[in-house]
Formats: sequence, C-alpha cells, structure tokens
Amino acid sequence: MKNKTINFILAMSLIAGIGLFNTSQAQETQKTDQQEVTTTISPTLDNLRPLASYNPGGRRDPFKDLIGKGRVSGPASAEGGQLSIGSATLVGIVKTQKGYVAIISGPQQMPYFLKIGDKLADGYIFDINSSQVIFRKTHDRGFPLMRPINVVKEINPEER
Repeated sequence: MKNKTINFILAMSLIAGIGLFNTSQAQETQKTDQQEVTTTISPTLDNLRPLASYNPGGRRDPFKDLIGKGRVSGPASAEGGQLSIGSATLVGIVKTQKGYVAIISGPQQMPYFLKIGDKLADGYIFDINSSQVIFRKTHDRGFPLMRPINVVKEINPEER
C-alpha cells in the first residue's frame, strides 16, 4: 500500500514537472502541408498594460524632488509648461531693499512674484527695472534656441 502511494506521488510530481517545463518553454507546434513548424511565444513588454499612471492636471508632481539640483526658486518654475513667457502678463513691479520684484499673472490668473534669475518654462528673467521686465527666451516649444531671444514687457505709463 505504501509503495503504491509513493509511486503515485512520484508519478504525479513527474507529470506536473513535465507540464511546468512545457508551459515555461511556451512552444506551439503546427502541422501544415506535411511540415512541422515550431514557434516560440514569449511575452514582450509592449503587450503588458501599465500598472499605474499619473496625470498632473496642472498640479505639482508628487514624485519630483522638492529640493532640486540648482537654483530654481518660486512657484513660477514650471517645467510642465504652466507659465511661459508668452502666457505671462506683467501686472506690476515692486521695489524692495534687495532689488526689483515683478508681479506676473499666469494663465490661471495666479500671481507670481519673480526676481532676476527665476526660471519659467521656456526661459528666465534676465533683468527688471522700474518700468519693464526683460525675459530671456532660451527654448521654443521644448527645443533649445541657437540664440536666446530677449522679450521685453512694459508697464503702461497710466498704471505706474
């Protein structure tokens, strides 16, 4: 009785082992016109569905490093394209002890307080004086420009 049980268990494990070996090989055999063709089916990464995705929708990316590697200051540093030079509207200029600060309105009418050197999606602030802000555009539609372009935005004389 014990020998039959042991033989049965050994036979079942042998059959299971062969079945696992065949499925891990993933081979498919077809007979066409007296020929035998063997193809190997292997899963590719293109066929797999992504497990998770993130759509920022104008919000800060939670997976991005907050400290960063360089001088990027203020909320205006929008790498995702939130605030670009073309969409920035100059609202005002304030003189402080350290210099001038530009008040810029973005596409969602959010105010940004920017200083010289602050980065935008397609450039940075080059200079600020009492009546104008000079932006230096270094990228256009994501591609770097051969020569940077200076974009000047002025305050109307009635608003000063």
